[in-house]
Amino acid sequence: MLTPAFDLSQDHDFLTVCIRVPYARASEFDVYFEGVDFRFYAKPYFLRLTLPGRIVENGSERGSYDVDKGIFTIRLPKETPGQNFEGLNMLTALLAPKKSRSAKPLVEEIGTSEISEEGVEDGDEEFDWEIEQTPYEELSEDALNSHCHYGFGNLRSGVVQRLQDELSEVIDIKNPDSTPAAERRQRRLAAELAKFDPDHYLADFFEDEAVEQILKYTPWWCDAHTQMMASLGKSQEQGDHAALVSFSEDEKYQLRKFVNKSYLLDKRAHRQVYYSLIDILLAYCYETRVTEGEQNVESAWTIRKLSPTLCWFETWNNVHEIVVSFGRRVLCYPLYRHFKLVIKTYRDTVKILQLGKSAVLKCLLDIHKIFQENDPAYILNDLYISDYCVWIQKARSKKLTALAEALKEVSLTKAQLGLELEELESAALLVQEEEAMGKVAQGKPTQQMPNSSPEPSDSDSTTSSDSEGSTTQHEELVGTQPASDKSLLDPFLEERSALLIRDGGVCRDVDSEGSGISQKQPQASAWAPLIQEVNDQLQTTLQVSVPIDTEAGSHSSTQDTDGEQMPHN
Repeated sequence: MLTPAFDLSQDHDFLTVCIRVPYARASEFDVYFEGVDFRFYAKPYFLRLTLPGRIVENGSERGSYDVDKGIFTIRLPKETPGQNFEGLNMLTALLAPKKSRSAKPLVEEIGTSEISEEGVEDGDEEFDWEIEQTPYEELSEDALNSHCHYGFGNLRSGVVQRLQDELSEVIDIKNPDSTPAAERRQRRLAAELAKFDPDHYLADFFEDEAVEQILKYTPWWCDAHTQMMASLGKSQEQGDHAALVSFSEDEKYQLRKFVNKSYLLDKRAHRQVYYSLIDILLAYCYETRVTEGEQNVESAWTIRKLSPTLCWFETWNNVHEIVVSFGRRVLCYPLYRHFKLVIKTYRDTVKILQLGKSAVLKCLLDIHKIFQENDPAYILNDLYISDYCVWIQKARSKKLTALAEALKEVSLTKAQLGLELEELESAALLVQEEEAMGKVAQGKPTQQMPNSSPEPSDSDSTTSSDSEGSTTQHEELVGTQPASDKSLLDPFLEERSALLIRDGGVCRDVDSEGSGISQKQPQASAWAPLIQEVNDQLQTTLQVSVPIDTEAGSHSSTQDTDGEQMPHN
């Protein structure tokens, strides 16, 4: 039998069930409903629902069939007109059969419970003192190590040992089957400190144009939350906000594919499920905001990397440490590392929890789809997300509301992240101020000489010549001359030879006088007579002193590069 696609809606007096059964014969179908049971059969389709409220057969029920679309529409009267049926969009839970009654204690529940939010999670049942006992056995150290648990509600163990090759690319913890929770946390904190990059953080801190653009993005839950707050302002009552969140056909198909089951969780495991839910939602909200709702090939990596629950199998003690851990990882791993993104994502998560189970389920379905399309991240669906998608449909709305309030009361500062962000920012700002002051101080001499050329000032030349050799001194001198003079002198400077200029029978060695020139460099106008003299003398006599063993051909090759024939000495 095939489970058809279906959808439920309601008004004041009726519950409407729409069932899509293409290729079925309209003349061969059966419908049965009584109380909370609803059954529909049209070969080869079969649908059985456990409704969240009671319906009754009183003659006002109606049914119709659209041949073109292949959709049966059945209107069923409510037993109590005006009653609000909650959870009509929780399709996986609606497919569950009624809970079988038995006097036997529930050790393992194979079937599934009614869609009501009552369950074993509250722990209000009286303790069974007649529980079966076994003799105590001393466990070896290896046996104790093998009892490290993880996954949804810490119900799994030994999975990583079987899938070591696949999970090594997904999680950061190497041996979770033999690593206790306390040691996992120590390793995680050490890895975050080693990964934190001050340069990357400061770059995003000072150049935050891209971050500001990301902060302006409005995801779907912001509009739904605004509508919810507006409705609360009018009615002043906490109502069902499931209508504010709609599911696409793909999401409904996902819900029908899940296997419905119940989870036997003790109080500690039950608390861990809610805490880990916050951690996963924080990572998802960050990824959605950064990509502006358009997932990419890095989405799976971002979600699992920012969630210690997914990549370190972390367990939590309170809500505050979850937010702190998320803030640290945002500033260590993804592309955009800014504290404003941490705060914005934290507020997004509060809004999703305030919207209720429907909004949380929609986020979990999106995460499930992202992981399912990524190899090997799909393993995280088996460990966490699939169970969350089934469990959240039967979670208590009041507990989600309380969880949202607890998260809303958390305050986060940079100092609490333990990365010395405030000290880092102060030091960077101080360096910026010093650099700005240095630039202002260097610009003062230039302002005092408005008629000077754009060459370096006297103070700059002195500092440069003190730290550099004679080559740098020659380059500075050449830089003050016109381009035509520079082309004549360049080859000789490259040959590191001494330039002797005949001037009235007196030879002046420029290299030997370099130290004196560098200590007090004249202005460009003072060099004009000397430049003219050099040009005039070069037209007649030019003597170059070279080592004795240097061949004359080397001079000619050097001089040919300037396009002039120089006499050999």
